[in-house]
Amino acid sequence: MPTLILVRHGRSTANTEGLLAGWTPGVALDERGAAQAAELPGRLAELPLAEIVTSPLQRCQETIRPLLQARPELNPHTDERIGECHYGDWSGRKLAELKDEPLMEVVQAHPSAAAFPGGESMRAMQTRAAEAVREWNARVERDHGADAVYLMCSHGDIIKSLVAEALGLHLDLFQRISVEPCSITAIRYTRLRPFLVRLGDTGDFTSLVPREEPPGDEAQVGGGAGAP
Repeated sequence: MPTLILVRHGRSTANTEGLLAGWTPGVALDERGAAQAAELPGRLAELPLAEIVTSPLQRCQETIRPLLQARPELNPHTDERIGECHYGDWSGRKLAELKDEPLMEVVQAHPSAAAFPGGESMRAMQTRAAEAVREWNARVERDHGADAVYLMCSHGDIIKSLVAEALGLHLDLFQRISVEPCSITAIRYTRLRPFLVRLGDTGDFTSLVPREEPPGDEAQVGGGAGAP
């Protein structure tokens, strides 16, 4: 079965403003995010990509644009199932304000029981994304062969949930996974089990440098802004 390259979108204006973007329209890459996207073709230059699939949201579309310009033979496919979690009434709100919401404790410690007001549950998010991957695996293998490599450009919580699913981890453990903006995660699927072969690889270790303000114990909903 194919190898899936998961790319989180580059850093967005919502990331730098501390907003939970969700499906809020008009959320673009910031200056750093655009630079990250521009580096993507070089980072993936050795990979013979068979297909490119992307979330419909602007920040993902902008992230893969330089890659598509470098590989004009590829036509991107848009799949809403790998779009960001529907955060409902939380969409567009400051993450600092949401910290005090009782639901945030559930999102952090028991995400399989978390459902966003006016939005979807985290279980539904994981289910739709995993179904999309299974269908695309079959399609890519049918059209390009079992050793094909293809790419999906998606979002932090989506990618973390797919990694958890691939590792056989309960969704309640997915907040232990971290993927920075424009990081590359690779999962090789086989007939019996998936193998996680890269996780959140940016090639940059800046985010590991100790900070004046430690990042704290909680996972950032939506994925965080990465290195300062």
